[in-house]
Amino acid sequence: MNVSQSDFEFMIECLSRDVIAILVEEKGMSLPTAFDLFYNSDTYSKLSDPNTGLFFQSPRYVLSYLLPASSSNR
Repeated sequence: MNVSQSDFEFMIECLSRDVIAILVEEKGMSLPTAFDLFYNSDTYSKLSDPNTGLFFQSPRYVLSYLLPASSSNR
């Protein structure tokens, strides 16, 4: 499925917002720590690549790639 560049960017922004919110609200991270962890991760790099299709997934699914399985609540 093809999406426009602006739709792709919007989807990434929304997913990023939601993942960071989960890190802060449920994992107890400070906002700067959550931003740093997420935006400097391989997960964000994969999310930013339209070929992975990761931008179509839920925030919790994306989070499962970011956090080790032992520390994420699935």
